[in-house]
Amino acid sequence: MLSILKIKNLALVDDLTWELGPGLVGVTGTTGAGKSMIVGALKLILGERANHDLIRTGESHCSVEAIFELSGNLDQVNALLDECGLDPCEGNSLVVKRVFGNGNKQFVNCSPCTLSVLKSIGGLLVDLHGPHEHQSLLSQDRQLSMLDAYALAGKEFSTYRKAYRTWQQALHEKKEFDSTRQVSDREIDLLRFQVEEISAAALNREEALELESRYRQSLNSSRLVENANQAVDLISAAGANLTNAQRCLRELEKFDPSILERIAGFDSARVEIEELEGVLREYRDDLEIDPAELAQIERRIDEIESLKRKYGQTVEEVLDYESKARERLHSVDGREDELDRLTEQVDTTRNAVDKAARALSKKRKKTAPGLAKEIAAHLCDLGFNQSVFEIEFHDLESPGAKGGEEIEFLFGPNPGEPLKPLRIIASSGEMSRVMLAIKSALADQDQIPLMVFDEIDANVGGEIAGAVGKKMAFLGERHQVVAITHMPQVASLAHRHFLVTKVVENEQTNSGLELIEGQKRTKELARMLGGVGPETLALAAKLVGV
Repeated sequence: MLSILKIKNLALVDDLTWELGPGLVGVTGTTGAGKSMIVGALKLILGERANHDLIRTGESHCSVEAIFELSGNLDQVNALLDECGLDPCEGNSLVVKRVFGNGNKQFVNCSPCTLSVLKSIGGLLVDLHGPHEHQSLLSQDRQLSMLDAYALAGKEFSTYRKAYRTWQQALHEKKEFDSTRQVSDREIDLLRFQVEEISAAALNREEALELESRYRQSLNSSRLVENANQAVDLISAAGANLTNAQRCLRELEKFDPSILERIAGFDSARVEIEELEGVLREYRDDLEIDPAELAQIERRIDEIESLKRKYGQTVEEVLDYESKARERLHSVDGREDELDRLTEQVDTTRNAVDKAARALSKKRKKTAPGLAKEIAAHLCDLGFNQSVFEIEFHDLESPGAKGGEEIEFLFGPNPGEPLKPLRIIASSGEMSRVMLAIKSALADQDQIPLMVFDEIDANVGGEIAGAVGKKMAFLGERHQVVAITHMPQVASLAHRHFLVTKVVENEQTNSGLELIEGQKRTKELARMLGGVGPETLALAAKLVGV
């Protein structure tokens, strides 16, 4: 239920904290006292766009805060909060706040959220009805939801929704595939040629580097050979001189053995020079490239460069292009197999949808006459003694989001007149009572904790007003119900009765709410009956059972 509603700087309200209490809560007051502030505040909590004209004159901002104590639909609310990335309820308390002025902000459990998220959450918290606010009742989707709630078809509907979403996903995948599978034979031939051309080249990065190095050598081979020959000749001459030097050193050793320490590196240096000469001779011989080999190197380099011009600036990019082309070719080559798979998937999921739809439809059609009969009984209590209420089914050509059929609530208030859909009933007074009858029939199944009736009794009176009050009291035993009313027959049945007050101080008007009991309540009911006097006071006392 809504335990506390706080309003600050909204229209005629300066600062108000309203503790409602459970059951049927009646709200009355003179015309213009500010009863609409309650509905206005609740609409803000439910995510309606804020109108800055609502800010109290002289103030810069307005705020509305509501604290709900949840029970039956706590898990459903927490699941939605989790889906929206918001903190769950602490215990069973949910806090919603709106602030607007220079900017608009909304919070759920102290976390900021978007207006659309607030509206989604609000749909689980409050059911608001006014003289001209029955749009949800006229919606065929809403009517289906009401029938499912009465039929306790939650399990069947959940199974259907899961199957329906799977089917829709399969249809989407097939549609996406159909839009991309239009590949021409020319494109397939091109992909196949590209893959074969690159694959046949057998590219690798190391070979390309070696070829480039070898080719550079061949272009400068004559100069390289000349320099290599000179280096070999000079090192060879140096080697001959080193041999003569070695003989001299051997003679020195005979006469002065101490010289060995000083010439210890001579032998190793001589060996290294001889090895260097050998390496240079091998290098010189390798430089002498056979013309046939050179032509082969040039052809290979031309082949690689040609591929790079077509498919990438480096060997790596060419190979990457081949990989992607191969994947694409595999995809288009197997498109018929993929189409067969997707088609089979659509057929299989559609069969599952049809099966789930039949189970859901069977339960709906079995339960519909009972719901129509119960609604008709409540309508009779509300003055439609000879009315007829029926639920009509229309099978869909293709399954929809709510099942395999649509339904229509049909109502005939007078004998001899044809039944008509609720959406074309013109009288708001009739619509208010029909709505109340439907809500009464669904009282035990409806999980929305708070129902607000904003002067839905505006076009009824006498015994009918008393019947309306009894239905609201009936609902109040199962839900928290706020009835903003001008009918004493309704207000007298409230478990708690609040009076909207209006006070003018310092040339400013301030509206408030006062819990009235005892004589104050009797006096207010007498005023509603036509004016405070002995007869009306006595009748008011009788209404409240005093």
